[in-house]
Amino acid sequence: MATKCGKCGPGYPSPLEAMKGPREELVYLPCIYRNTGTEAPDYLATVDVNPKSPQYSQVIHRLPMPNLKDELHHSGWNTCSSCFGDSTKSRTKLVLPSLISSRVYVVDVATEPRAPKLHKVIEPKEIHAKCDLGYLHTSHCLASGEVMISALGDPKGNSKGGFVLLDGETFEVKGTWERPGGAAPMGYDFWYQPRHNVMISTEWAAPNVLRDGFNPADVEAGLYGQRLHVWDWQRHERVQTLTLQDGLIPLEIRFLHNPAADQGFVGCALGSNIQRFYKNQGGTWSVEKVIQVPPKKVKGWILPEMPSLITDILLSLDDRFLYFSNWLHGDLRQYDISDPKRPRLAGQIFLGGSIVKGGPVQVLEDQELKCQPEPLVVKGKRVAGGPQMIQLSLDGTRLYVTTSLYSAWDKQFYPDLIREGSVMLQIDVDTVRGGLKLNPNFLVDFGKEPLGPALAHELRYPGGDCSSDIWL
Repeated sequence: MATKCGKCGPGYPSPLEAMKGPREELVYLPCIYRNTGTEAPDYLATVDVNPKSPQYSQVIHRLPMPNLKDELHHSGWNTCSSCFGDSTKSRTKLVLPSLISSRVYVVDVATEPRAPKLHKVIEPKEIHAKCDLGYLHTSHCLASGEVMISALGDPKGNSKGGFVLLDGETFEVKGTWERPGGAAPMGYDFWYQPRHNVMISTEWAAPNVLRDGFNPADVEAGLYGQRLHVWDWQRHERVQTLTLQDGLIPLEIRFLHNPAADQGFVGCALGSNIQRFYKNQGGTWSVEKVIQVPPKKVKGWILPEMPSLITDILLSLDDRFLYFSNWLHGDLRQYDISDPKRPRLAGQIFLGGSIVKGGPVQVLEDQELKCQPEPLVVKGKRVAGGPQMIQLSLDGTRLYVTTSLYSAWDKQFYPDLIREGSVMLQIDVDTVRGGLKLNPNFLVDFGKEPLGPALAHELRYPGGDCSSDIWL
């Protein structure tokens, strides 16, 4: 899948070169059993996405983890395009941090890409002892050859936004990336841009706050994140904190892919908005809201107003389009960001959600829609939940979508998702005029898994993608 040449390392020399890479044929995604009632380990599913294959749109392999209730969540690589210049490096291992157990699984996907196998398990006690961190989230590979993983908390579940550093060859825990005592007050996602000597990290909440579900009182009590943390990349120190206006729960953060770019976007889940962060002339950073999804006044839901809950965002490799999912409202959106200060809605599609016709929720007032959307049925399966994790093909013409957010929140907001299992869908993207269209021939139904309905989460291609790779 990766470009191979005499002196090349993993990935691609630039984001625009990556767009010319081969079409994806396999997708790896973690499937979760925690909170579903099925006493089985989480597992890594391999899905065939090659339309010419007889196994197209099917799970072709399952790799169970050796423990229960890990809550696999996001994943990253041992190395990526940040090491393109190093021919000794090869993208061979998928790194799977566990959000709840704090274990890290390292999976060999090179020996047999269609049947990955477990390579190493890093136990929580090692991470606790060497880093005083736990509850692990985003994994990125660094140009140094190391792997860096963000944490949400300390071993006791209190909030602590630090970073675990692993050796990219041996996967030995080396300690924290930040200096001793230098962790942020909360953590979640991060992205770095070395040409501007910067990393920016985001905030969800303390593990003890979010672990068992969402309590609106915790928002009132100020227990959910609302800040971005700006770090000096070379000094490993926090240099600025940006408080987001209306920006409750800033989750996924993306710099523009162009390594010279000094701006990017963050999706604020509860604020239901997209904020643009950018570098000022003096070298400090600022943030401004550029997209707001209005809430809907509703009846039959836990609150009188329903936020859209923006949970995942992506940028196309040419930095032309921003995509995001509204997990509660149920729509997936495409924005033209040719002018990053003024994103323009270019495409929108409803894929389930909480406001579908015939469901328990009645919309009383809606600033965007004239009527409630129809439920989504694909290949006879009525889709439970709403669009959540998204991944874009390298050329930008296909989006893959899964419907689970986090098992405890799935159980609370979409009980039918626990009963029915999540799905994986594929959307065709019009990159000329803008527009999103469901591929009616593609469905992976995780409700039919051998051990019972599973919750499928983040999507990865063997050769890297637009949320795994960072260019220097």
